Amino acid sequence: MSIKKILIMACVCVGLTACSGGLLSRDDAKGFSQQGKASFYADKFQGRLTANGERFNQRAQTAAHKRLPFGAKVRVTNIANNKSTVVRINDRGPFVSGRVIDLSKSAFRHIGNTRQGVIDVKIEVLDNGA
Repeated sequence: MSIKKILIMACVCVGLTACSGGLLSRDDAKGFSQQGKASFYADKFQGRLTANGERFNQRAQTAAHKRLPFGAKVRVTNIANNKSTVVRINDRGPFVSGRVIDLSKSAFRHIGNTRQGVIDVKIEVLDNGA
């Protein structure tokens, strides 16, 4: 393999790593917004421990996000009907490709019908949890 090909592959790898991003600091979470797909937790997760150590509750206004700090308050707006709800981040996920947030069933019902399963949303950090 030529030096040129190795350098190109290295640049691509660095670029992909930068795009994936890690956890956001509380300061970096201020003003964060994102659009994508939202889903809700399956019933089998009721009572299980979340990543921050609390028990998951389908009736709570909580959510999982891969990068936002625990405790951050996030407005989630259904793009199709403009309904929104505010949730607190207490878990990591979603771990399904193409999804940006997993909501408790209660939070999902505030903005959409659970029969849909997945909806297009915009998320905006209101309070970074500090």
